[in-house]
Formats: sequence, structure tokens, C-alpha cells
Amino acid sequence: KKKGKKKTDMTPKEQTWPEPTVPIMEIYPNGMFPVGEVQEYQGLNAYRTTDAEKKEMEKLESSIYEEVREGAEVHRTARKYLQGLAKPGELMIDLCEKLENKVRELIKADFPERGIAFPTGCSINHVAAHWTPNGGDKTVLQYDDIVKFDFGTHVNGRIIDSAFTHYFNPRYDPLAAAVKDATNTGIREAGIDVRLCDIGAAIQEVMESYEVEIDGKVYPVKPIRNLNGHNIGPYRIHHTKSVPIVKGGDQTKMEE
Repeated sequence: KKKGKKKTDMTPKEQTWPEPTVPIMEIYPNGMFPVGEVQEYQGLNAYRTTDAEKKEMEKLESSIYEEVREGAEVHRTARKYLQGLAKPGELMIDLCEKLENKVRELIKADFPERGIAFPTGCSINHVAAHWTPNGGDKTVLQYDDIVKFDFGTHVNGRIIDSAFTHYFNPRYDPLAAAVKDATNTGIREAGIDVRLCDIGAAIQEVMESYEVEIDGKVYPVKPIRNLNGHNIGPYRIHHTKSVPIVKGGDQTKMEE
């Protein structure tokens, strides 16, 4: 008598906390991952939301969407884990290694199909971006530090590139509020046929409406002129376009 094939277990598992140990694909065994926040089309593009032809075309990309959503769910879970670990007195290199190992575990890393998209950045204070500790580095996280943790995941080259700000001293709350407001403004202003320079102008206007007081001195909040957003291609973190965060930049339009 022939033995039948063993059926794949499709029972969803629950994540473990405070340390997540269950790969995301095992929580969503049907391959349908959380959709997340959806930005609706605006203005002349609003018709795309209900147009039958556009909706059918979008269905053709469903496999790509699920790859992106899996990477995003891994990123969200790993971020929450890191936020619980990152405390004053911790070595930055230890935090980066624990984070990257956790991403590999949650995404079931298998080079080159899935895994970490790039080395973790953990830029502190005046360092805006793209600093990562080398082996043996002894930099320690301090109470008054502001850290920009920047890490990426990918599934079949569909990269999630996202960063967040981590700090402990509440005096930085207004600075964090300015960045959050400006980021949400950039997301809201983005869309098909929008000029990149217009996104930058909107971000700058919001950012510069804030100020922060540190040790009794008031500072205006300003965007970093040469720190840009960018589009992402398959297996390419920085693709062909840069998105400024100040006015007067590239007049190239966003495309579908």
C-alpha cells in the first residue's frame, strides 16, 4: 500500500513575546499577510480606487504584494523586539547583532531569496545616517542619545527599507513630533505624477514649523538638505530616483 503525501500543516501559530521566535510565514501559512496602512489615491488619480480595469491589473501583482507584506511584517516584529532591548548601557554592536539574527530567524533566511537587505545602521546624535559598528566596536548607548535604527528585510528582492528614532530623554519629544509630522506629510503628498520637488517643499514647511528646547535654549528644527528618500528596485536599495526633504529639488515626476 502506497503511503500518501504528508499534508502541510496550515494551522496558524501565535507569536511568542517578549522575544518573537515564530517565523512570520508560520503565523500566516496561507500566504496572506497583513495589509497594513493603505494610502488612497488622490485628486485626478482617485478613479484608480474603483476603476474595474485598474483593479484587475492590480490583482496581477498580488504575489509581489504578499512578498512585500511578509517582509514588512518581519520588519514590524523585529522592530518591536529591538525597542524592548535598546536601553542605556547596551553595546551598539550587540543590539545590531541581536536584531539581525532575529530578522534571519523570523524571515527564515535563505540567501539570496530572503533575509537581511543591508547592514543595520544605528547612527547616534549628530550622525544622520548609515553608521554601523565594526567588529570590536565599544560604543555604548547612553540615556541622552538619539539613535536612528535603520534596517531592512527582503523576500525575493522585494526590499523593506525602514528606520525609526529611539531615545529616552523626553526633552526630545518635540523633535520626534516634528519628524513624524513631516514624514506623514511626505507620504500624504506622494503619488502618481507628483513632482519630487513638491514633496520636498511640503516636508520642509512642516518640519520648520517646529522648535525644540534643550538645556534652556530654543532651537529651530531644520531638515537635513542632503538626506533624501529614494525609490527601491528588486535587489536594489537605492534605485533611480531621490526624494528631497527640502524645496527646490528635482522636478521629476513619480510614476506608477
